[in-house]
Amino acid sequence: MSKGKEALGKGIRALLDDIDLSLQAPKGQTEKSAIPQGQSFVLPLEGIEVNPFQPRVDFDQQKLTELADSIRIHGVIQPITVRKISGNKYQLIAGERRLKASHMAGIKEIPAFVRIANDQEMLEMALIENTHREDLNSIEVAINYKRLIDECDLKQEELAERVGKDRTTVTNYLRLLKLPPDIQVAIKNKSISMAHARALITIENPLVQLHIFKEAVKSGMSVRQVEQMVRENAVPNKKKTAAAKEPALPYEYKRIQEKLQSHLGTRVNLKRLRGGKGEISISYFSDEDLERITEIIEGR
Repeated sequence: MSKGKEALGKGIRALLDDIDLSLQAPKGQTEKSAIPQGQSFVLPLEGIEVNPFQPRVDFDQQKLTELADSIRIHGVIQPITVRKISGNKYQLIAGERRLKASHMAGIKEIPAFVRIANDQEMLEMALIENTHREDLNSIEVAINYKRLIDECDLKQEELAERVGKDRTTVTNYLRLLKLPPDIQVAIKNKSISMAHARALITIENPLVQLHIFKEAVKSGMSVRQVEQMVRENAVPNKKKTAAAKEPALPYEYKRIQEKLQSHLGTRVNLKRLRGGKGEISISYFSDEDLERITEIIEGR
């Protein structure tokens, strides 16, 4: 295992504390004038380019402005982390928010730790550093975990070790990405909590998930109330076993069932019998939901 990989395995604190200051001094600079080990460089902002692997997309503009105001008065307290790419050019690894705010503050230089890292290590460091941000929502954490698995070729056990979490926690975050987009947006906007979302994950039918989710938001349900609603709408094991024994619907009939579910916004079960006969059952979850479905059927 390489030295870089060993540092990565120690977790995020190791990534930021185990800074490699063994870079060669720039041309014209003697060893005596090089920055002593253990100190950060002071680099010109114009020589630092943004991280192409930056996993974070959304930045709160108001908080950026507040940070810029603070930097004008106190300067940058926590150095950013960069890698040297050529001459006096550097590429950001961690600290894009501080870099953006420094540009806004109009300062010319910024303190920075300098590491030696290849593209793969840089991506991994940036993703891991980003998962430890306090203001990151659960979906952003889940996306970072997914990227670490896919792009850094990590197994869940390795990922859990990298980010300092147990495997169950990592799995719970990754499962959030299987929820319908509307629910993921709600988690991101903090309309519902991760605990609400974990209850919804146990429902297999996305339409039922969406129904319970909308009721939860509309009524301001607690996590326990959502869990209770999920239990009430769970398909009993006997029914699951019976359904498994039934022959699969032909493709054209399955398409009809899916269209009905989409149109009515609820669970629809189409059963095809011999001789062209069949049954359609439509689920509803409350008197109000029944009235809503009736209005759709009647075209009101």
